Amino acid sequence: MIAVDSSVVIDYLMEIDSPQTRLMRKAVEDYFAVIPAIVITELLSNPSSTGIELAERFLTKVEPMEIEEGYWERAGKSRAKLKAKGLKAKTADALIAQSCIDSGAALLTRDEDFAHYAKHCGLKLVSF
Repeated sequence: MIAVDSSVVIDYLMEIDSPQTRLMRKAVEDYFAVIPAIVITELLSNPSSTGIELAERFLTKVEPMEIEEGYWERAGKSRAKLKAKGLKAKTADALIAQSCIDSGAALLTRDEDFAHYAKHCGLKLVSF
């Protein structure tokens, strides 16, 4: 199972060719891709009607990830752990990381901020 981050989904929707979008395309075709709930919110936050239409079509192809009991608390604690170390820890990133940690899914992203969650919180990243 591969969880997809908005950075890669946006590239995919814009038809940008990269190792990440090629892997994501394969994961979507093989029904191996899942999407964290917060990424759905990020994708549908695009004020352009074309962007929303593309996102809605994409969302019919991937399964949303379940939110486990205690998720919000675990995400907050992971974020606090990084902030205590003086590391960057956006709320949305904490929620994405926690969804992946809870489900055991590896995260496919271009965002280097997730490296902190991999190093200190147990997040698995898809590496290239």
